[in-house]
Amino acid sequence: MGIGIAIDGPSGSGKSTIAKSVAARLGFVHIDTGAMYRAVALCVSRSGRSWDDEAVVLSVVENIDIDITYTPAGQRIFLAGEDVTGAVRTAEIGIGAASVAKYPGVRQKLVHLQQEMAKSRNVVMDGRDIGTVVLPNAPVKIFLTASLEKRAERRINELAAMGQAHDFETIAAQIEKRDFDDTNRASAPLKCAEDALVVDTSDMNIEEVVAEVLRIAKERLDV
Repeated sequence: MGIGIAIDGPSGSGKSTIAKSVAARLGFVHIDTGAMYRAVALCVSRSGRSWDDEAVVLSVVENIDIDITYTPAGQRIFLAGEDVTGAVRTAEIGIGAASVAKYPGVRQKLVHLQQEMAKSRNVVMDGRDIGTVVLPNAPVKIFLTASLEKRAERRINELAAMGQAHDFETIAAQIEKRDFDDTNRASAPLKCAEDALVVDTSDMNIEEVVAEVLRIAKERLDV
């Protein structure tokens, strides 16, 4: 069995950025589970159907072809053989990811895939239910959080880097909606695991957060 480091937190808390860096420093594999839900949302969107139709979403996910590969540049996600790493990062697909993630059937399929990925390798896995559902026995569980204002600012900068311009009010509203959807869904809602350590990243830069997560991981894993 591999060693699992679970990093959870709301949208914009820096989960993927931190998980990617921590994995690289430890020689672990980074698995961004949120990208898998985004791929489902993208697939439904491309079919011209609605994220709000559970039967439709379940029919799509039943035969969906999602693959994750790892390169020196990081994780790449493929949908039916197409590299959609950039396509799944739009603000719109983020909203769709929250919509499809509320369906138990979708979560059941993707959680199974994620657990299989973690069986034979050391992983740093980030998402919203990693420490509570996907890797409940992970020896290291961390819950990253930050203020809404800081998370919106980070998201705007991320989108700007991809050539997408958005105003603060729109992005903040989208994040608030995502928070509500994630914390209130019936299936595996976003919450801090009882044995997770909370790290508020509002006033920390990336290197400071990475250093803190590494400190916690090394302390608990004795590596």
